[in-house]
Amino acid sequence: MQATAFTFDPATRAGSVLLDDGTPVPFDAAAFDAGGLRLLRPGQRVRIRTEGTGEARRVVFVTLQTFPDPAAG
Repeated sequence: MQATAFTFDPATRAGSVLLDDGTPVPFDAAAFDAGGLRLLRPGQRVRIRTEGTGEARRVVFVTLQTFPDPAAG
């Protein structure tokens, strides 16, 4: 799934993305670390994996759109 980086705090390595319908979805440091990134800027297109639905939906993997998702293979 693709999204757009919305917020990112380099100190905590947590932030949020916007889905293409405008829905914000948070991610924590574990999701950021899983993608192998060092920095994320708001506005960057990213590849994500989510778990849960509704209010419980969260990002569990975030990386740049051009990077592969090892679990998708």
